[in-house]
Amino acid sequence: MSAQYIISGTDTGIGKTVVSAMLTLALDASYWKPVQSGIEGGVDTRAVQKMTGLPADRFYEEGYVLTEPLSPHRSAEIDEVKIDVEKLVPPKHEGNLIIEGAGGLMVPLTRENLLINQFKKWGLPVILVARTGLGTINHTLLSLEALWSRDIPVHGLIFSGEENDDNMRTISEFSAVKVLGRVPILDTVNSAGLSKTFDKNFDLKDFVV
Repeated sequence: MSAQYIISGTDTGIGKTVVSAMLTLALDASYWKPVQSGIEGGVDTRAVQKMTGLPADRFYEEGYVLTEPLSPHRSAEIDEVKIDVEKLVPPKHEGNLIIEGAGGLMVPLTRENLLINQFKKWGLPVILVARTGLGTINHTLLSLEALWSRDIPVHGLIFSGEENDDNMRTISEFSAVKVLGRVPILDTVNSAGLSKTFDKNFDLKDFVV
């Protein structure tokens, strides 16, 4: 059976793209970014392809690519694009698939729809990426509450940043959600470094269905 996960975060700039690249590589998966908001410096799909070194046929085309690095609803308005949430459907894929969200869970896709409600429709388990530093306990527990209140399955937590055992332990104890591992700050992000990080800090059995 294939493993398909949504990668979301407790905030924007949390490290979702690096985590997505690592898991795409480790799970021999394909990758899809439903909504790209902001194109300066390139889109996340190409960033993940560069980090992993995987061929182009492992990457699905984005549902929407929006110009401004803002919440998708606002970026779409500026670009005069109407996001049709009914057309945002995960690709039919037989193997492992990593789906990377945009920003945090409660990001608006339109003036009427939040990203988290798309996750609910898709019915796929979420891996939540969280910082290790100050403020993460509050942000992570609130994000988990939002997922639980909608009965969205949570596969586990991945932390990103410098080591902070107490924050990770505290979140784990209060939430009873499995900590899958931590991605440290990487000087260079490439396929060799991502593979080494996964092998050192994660267990493949935690991701195989």
